[in-house]
Amino acid sequence: MILTLTANPSMDRTVSLDVPLVRGSVHRSALTTTEPGGKGVNVARVVTSAGRTATAVLPCSGSDPLLSALGTLGVRYHAVPTSGVARTNLTISESDGTTTKINEPGAGLAPETVDALMASVLELAQRADWVVLSGSIPPGIDATWYGRLVTALHEVSAKVAVDTSDDPLSALAAGFPATAPDLIKPNAEELAHLTGHDGAMLEASAAQGDPYPTVEAARVLLDRGVAAVLATLGGSGAVLVTATGSWFATPPPITPRSTVGAGDSSLAGYILADLDGEDGAGRLARAVAYGSAAAALPGTRLPTPSDVDVTAVPVHTLDSSPAVPQS
Repeated sequence: MILTLTANPSMDRTVSLDVPLVRGSVHRSALTTTEPGGKGVNVARVVTSAGRTATAVLPCSGSDPLLSALGTLGVRYHAVPTSGVARTNLTISESDGTTTKINEPGAGLAPETVDALMASVLELAQRADWVVLSGSIPPGIDATWYGRLVTALHEVSAKVAVDTSDDPLSALAAGFPATAPDLIKPNAEELAHLTGHDGAMLEASAAQGDPYPTVEAARVLLDRGVAAVLATLGGSGAVLVTATGSWFATPPPITPRSTVGAGDSSLAGYILADLDGEDGAGRLARAVAYGSAAAALPGTRLPTPSDVDVTAVPVHTLDSSPAVPQS
């Protein structure tokens, strides 16, 4: 079972345009969709569509449309009662794949709700293979909360993955090695922020076939206790670094339509491959295949196995020192 935590869930409304977005102009949407979202919810949706069992933990009122939407999609959930309704995130998707997001901050959570969320995660984690802590945290939760959760989850056998940003990511890293998870999934900017590198340079180097600056940055986190770093580099591909090796994968040719959920899909693909016993190269290949499939889909649609072609993802095993990657 895969357990995901989304402390700041949302209903994701996507407006698709046939023409470029122009500030101050009036546009008519070509397509509008609304689906349950939040990074952990997205991971649970992708895992569920692949035929695996996932449970999404989230704070949510029993009457919130978010829960009925999850039920319609067949996604199992554990809702910790709270007042109000989930926030609404707006995505404007242009025909060339340009995506503009406007995310609401989310309603604040009472201290007793925060405590109940943590207790639910720790209880359900006893029966999980992976626990995924994803996304932003709403008002009412301290930035160190993910770190405290990871530390507590060290007492169970489940592996822990974290995908967050900004203050929660900085606070998590400040607590390494005590707060170090089994897997962290930063993008180039987040990896650079944690390690003192330049995010644009990491992506540019990878685009030119040189992933070693990203490998070097990821090893900084391994030295601080993280077991594996899955660094997603947008259209430049992704790098996986563990204690046993490093791999670089480039995405297959696609026509990008929306970046919504691409990173969450990559994380889900990695975990699905891990559950199937894949090695590092196999886990990275499926991560990139799922992320690329998500980017090729419109709006907030997330990939199913029928959308994914792992064989189209070339993976290179990297030497321990900078050199030309060997296939």
